[in-house]
Order: sequence, then structure tokens, then C-alpha cells
Amino acid sequence: MEKEVLEQIMAAFSTLVSWVAAGAMVFGGVVPYIPQYRDIRRTQNAEGFSTYVCLVLLVANILRILFRFGHYFETLLLWQSIIMIGTMLVMLNLCTNVRLAAELNTKRRSFLATDSKDEEVRIPKRLFLDFDWSYFWSWSHFVDYLQCVLAFSLVAAYITYLLLESTLFVETLGFLAVFSEAMLGTPQLYCNYQNKSTEGMSIKMVLMWTSGDTFKTGYFLLTQAPVQFWTCGLLQVFVDVAILFQVYYYSRYPQKPVSHSASHTTSAKAL
Repeated sequence: MEKEVLEQIMAAFSTLVSWVAAGAMVFGGVVPYIPQYRDIRRTQNAEGFSTYVCLVLLVANILRILFRFGHYFETLLLWQSIIMIGTMLVMLNLCTNVRLAAELNTKRRSFLATDSKDEEVRIPKRLFLDFDWSYFWSWSHFVDYLQCVLAFSLVAAYITYLLLESTLFVETLGFLAVFSEAMLGTPQLYCNYQNKSTEGMSIKMVLMWTSGDTFKTGYFLLTQAPVQFWTCGLLQVFVDVAILFQVYYYSRYPQKPVSHSASHTTSAKAL
């Protein structure tokens, strides 16, 4: 009798652990961006956060969803991708609004239009491929980012539909998806290097990246996920550690402050 009760308790505990692990996998990737979101809203300054992080995660998770059509993986990872896409769009919306408020006197930049001399003048619509590449992912309005994400999703989905029967294409798609995510920290790494500082970047966010990526990589290994997942997970942990080293280095050995104009240029490129 006692043995049966013990087995039931262990089974219930195992189920609970499984649910907690599943919840951590689905929502854990979102948690690191909460302190960064709050910092940006509080300071109304998004210069310390590279929006290319959002670009990397959007591309990675869109490709991962498409990869599932050719190589099945856990539904939890599918939900993780959907929730992460929504989170990155929220971050982009905040950063765009903050940046627009701080740059009222700069020229308007648009995904579908060229520069305008007057902010009040209606900007004429251009062809889809007629936008200015020098301002790629540095547009003035959130709707431009939505247009870009939608365009990429449609093109990628169409190509996947055409080549879905090709094993080489499907496996390459999976590699690109997880490799893009593995490069998540590189825009922030470069942004910190350009600014010679980690000011404005949430250290809590990076610490959560590191712990989350470590947990995620272990989860991939234990659940025998496709090899692309755990190999790129290890690379992601390495990049996280490199960013933490920047935090240590720039706090211990402060660099010469850049001029205001140079800082503005760097911020425009980083965002």
C-alpha cells in the first residue's frame, strides 16, 4: 500500500516538474526582456538596446515555425516561437515610439518611401523594393517593421512550400533558424563595442539570457531535439558570456566617452 502511494506521489511530482519545465520553455524566453522594457519606458531612452536583437529573433522564430512543416518537433517549441514573435513586436513598438519622440526634428524614414523634406508633407507611396537600404531596420514608424516582417514571412513561406520535399532544404532551414537565434547576442555585443559602454543595457536581461540559454540547451539534449538546436544553443551561451565579460571590462576600465554627434550616429546604426 505504501509503495503504491509513493509511486503515485512520484508520478504526480514528475508531472508537476514536466509542466514547470514546459512553462519555462514557452515563457522563459520572454522574461529577460521585461526588465529591459521597463528600463526603456522609465528612462524614455532606447539607445542602450539594439533593435537588431528583435530582428534576429523574429527571423529565427519565423524560420523555426516553417522548419516544423518539414521536420516535426515539440509543440512547446512552436508556442515558444509564436510568443517570442509577439514579444519582439512589442519591444519594437516601444523602441520606435521612444526614438520617434526623441527625434522630432530628424527626417522621416519609411520602409515604403524615401526621405521627406517636410514632416507635414504626405510621403508618396513607392514600390515594395524602392525603399532606402541605408535606413534598413531603422525606420520611423512601427507599421514599417510590420510590413517588413510580413513580407519576409510570405516570401520564406512560399519558398518553403516549393522546396518542402527537399531534405537538404529542410535541414538547412532548421540550421538557419537556430543559428540565427544563436547569434541573438551579437547585435548587443557590437552595440556595446561601438559605444565602449554597456550603459542603457539591462544586465538583468543578459543574466537571464545566460541562465535561460543554459537551461534550454540542457532541455534540447535531454529531449533529443534535432542536433541543430543544441549545437547552436551552446554557441548562444558563449555569446552571452562574452557580453557579461563586456559588462565587467567596461565597468572596470571605462573607455573615453564619445562625442555627442558620434554617439548619435552609433545609436542610429545600433537601432
